[in-house]
Amino acid sequence: MKNPKTNRWIAALIAVLAPCLLFAGPVNINQADADTIARELQGIGPVKAKAIVDYRESNGPFESVEDLLEVKGIGPKTLERNREDIRLADEEAEPSEPSPDDTA
Repeated sequence: MKNPKTNRWIAALIAVLAPCLLFAGPVNINQADADTIARELQGIGPVKAKAIVDYRESNGPFESVEDLLEVKGIGPKTLERNREDIRLADEEAEPSEPSPDDTA
């Protein structure tokens, strides 16, 4: 039989860690540093994140998400797990005011 104190401790630990998983990504892999990549992408630790940055610095910016498969340690499962959170460029912000052309 399990210890009720252990069950409460596990539940508390899950409650603390769950939000970290929910707030991962998105990350621009063409601009982010290794710490950001490791923090934001699932299954990417400091070593793989550094490999991504090193590859980018040696080969230029990633042109497609699939280019990540060229980085040692990044496989199809890791890529698919993170596909929705990987960006190749910063998303443009919505303009706060309409341009003069829009008001005519």
